[in-house]
Amino acid sequence: MKKPSIIALTLTAFLSAWPFQAHAQWVQTNGPYGGLVTALAVSGTNLFAGTYGGGVFLSTNGGTSWTAVNTGLTNSYVFALAVSGTNLFAGTWGGGVFLSTNGGTSWSAVNTSLTSIDIQSFAVSGTNLFAGTYNSGVFLSTNGGTSWTAVNTGLTNLRVYALAVSGTNLFAGTYGGGVFLSTNSGTSWSPVNTGLTSTVIRSFAVSGTNLFAGTSGGGVFLSTNNGASWSEAGLTESYVIALAVSGTNLFAGTGSSGVFLSTNNGASWSAVNAGLTDRNGNARTVYALAVGGTNLFAGTSGGGVFLSTNNGASWSPVNTGLTSTDIRSFAVSGTNLFAGTRYGGVFLSTNSGTSWSEVNTGLGNTAVLALAVSGTNLFAGTLGGGVFLSTNNGASWTEAGLTESHVIALAVSGTNLFAGTYGGGVFLSTNGGTSWSEAGLTESYVIALAVSGTNLFAGTNGGVFLSTNSGTSWSPVNTGLTKSYVNALAASGTNLFAGTDGGGVFLSTNDGASWRAVNTGLTNTAIWSLAVSGTYLFAGTRGGVFLSTNGGASWSAVNTGLTNIYVTAFAVSGTNLFAGTYGSGVWRRPLSEMVTSVQPSAGEPPVAFKLEQNYPNPFNPGTTIKFSVVKSGLVSLKVYDLLGREVATLVNEEMNPGSYEVSFDATRLASGVYFYRLCTGEFGETKTLVLQK
Repeated sequence: MKKPSIIALTLTAFLSAWPFQAHAQWVQTNGPYGGLVTALAVSGTNLFAGTYGGGVFLSTNGGTSWTAVNTGLTNSYVFALAVSGTNLFAGTWGGGVFLSTNGGTSWSAVNTSLTSIDIQSFAVSGTNLFAGTYNSGVFLSTNGGTSWTAVNTGLTNLRVYALAVSGTNLFAGTYGGGVFLSTNSGTSWSPVNTGLTSTVIRSFAVSGTNLFAGTSGGGVFLSTNNGASWSEAGLTESYVIALAVSGTNLFAGTGSSGVFLSTNNGASWSAVNAGLTDRNGNARTVYALAVGGTNLFAGTSGGGVFLSTNNGASWSPVNTGLTSTDIRSFAVSGTNLFAGTRYGGVFLSTNSGTSWSEVNTGLGNTAVLALAVSGTNLFAGTLGGGVFLSTNNGASWTEAGLTESHVIALAVSGTNLFAGTYGGGVFLSTNGGTSWSEAGLTESYVIALAVSGTNLFAGTNGGVFLSTNSGTSWSPVNTGLTKSYVNALAASGTNLFAGTDGGGVFLSTNDGASWRAVNTGLTNTAIWSLAVSGTYLFAGTRGGVFLSTNGGASWSAVNTGLTNIYVTAFAVSGTNLFAGTYGSGVWRRPLSEMVTSVQPSAGEPPVAFKLEQNYPNPFNPGTTIKFSVVKSGLVSLKVYDLLGREVATLVNEEMNPGSYEVSFDATRLASGVYFYRLCTGEFGETKTLVLQK
């Protein structure tokens, strides 16, 4: 008897296992490093960092290297961390509390009866876990987060930013209500604010019988009698976000002046910021402090984590692997890819994101919202520092002379450089940034710029404006544009696309004279970025990446593997699409996985769904697949490897009845046997193809 072929056996196993887990197709690049670190926690030799947008990271070697530990953590905005025995808790903004019992390897949500899912703080007292929330006060769990109970009697201010335990006393720091004390595990509360002149409490620290409170506007306060009375602790820097105690040392992390140290319970303070600065010597904003043995860690805004081994006398960044940056802009120059970050300046990758390097020397402001390339010139638009110029791929920067400091958008048209600003409209430089002139737009808040031929378009908080004379004069072009807040613009041939905040994408085919919404299949309408690659249009939203292959007529989500779906910027470089995210750096995906050429075939209308064998087969590296659709609906055609992992999406869109053919380029794949599967609402068929290189 003839033995069945290996391919046939594998195909049978493949079909019997259907459905299966798809392989992640977006890949997070190796950087940029840093970002906004909002929480720190130490458990033995493990150091955990909670980030704003990147979830939780773990270091087992004192911050020398980090790995993301987010499996099951469905919300990446982590504001609080707490350790209780072998339990690690993460408090998130919008996702409630998550629990890991294995050092962050996996997480599960523990929110039963937790009526507020915006977590600001934690405190642990024995088997009691307390959670402070943004608007619903304090919750108590006595069973490791399995269930929660609100404990707010007497707590007249329910916005709880800080919690602390001192013996049998539990303290709650509120936003505007000062400090509250509970002596019975939250069953009842009473205000304890005598002498406390600032009632916005951001942090606590306990040292023996001393209780310290960090405030917004009043510095540090000290109570030696469990909050019965308070006295100012002498710190002139008023905005104190974090506090930590190490032996007799008290550390304060501040909003704009880095870290301060007191060795005498706050009687006097000294700044300890050597190394805890940006490239221009400005002290970092410190959101979190943690002590681990002789190590002191600081979580900062944009700069990631810093380490001091000498009580703050000197600091060094420890960010390798900490990919929690907030990306706001891209620029491509040859094989160079530049990423502008909200807090960390500019980073450069010369190898498609495999590695990144910080290129900020001379960049006087590291909040980079816009980047543009003009010849050998690279321009960076910053929030608060105007425009900077680099002529050597970011190795060094100089100020480009624009007095209007808040630059949100940049665009190049020939020798003209345009800057869109917050508050000042559009500015024009005709000499590489040496000098600038106002370009006449009365709408002052310019968020996006786009050039199409001799037309210059400006997206503002008041709609779209058009200039046909390099900004000398402008006219509003908003007919049919029902949402006025325009975050992104993109031109493709005679098509102009506008991405709006809440209204989705609009299309104009007549230079803005009229617009119509093109949102079919676009399930998230908060558009932050747009990109064009040939005839394909990508939209970056608060709900991920969407692709349109027909000028916006319909959209499909292309988010497989993209764990952070708040997409703020795009770049097309080489064969890849890069997506910048709000809190987890840069992600990469080959364009060939998303943008394949789907063409209708000539002939009679089909009478049945059908998937044909690819031709040629075997192939190297290109092949054609034909299929037929008899009913309008969502159609997907995907390619999988022998393990059932998705390796390419050829079609994923609404299609009309007809016969089609699609080209598949497998240049990036290894030789071997693969499967391709056609799925509609009522039909599914799988065939094999063989790549032979």
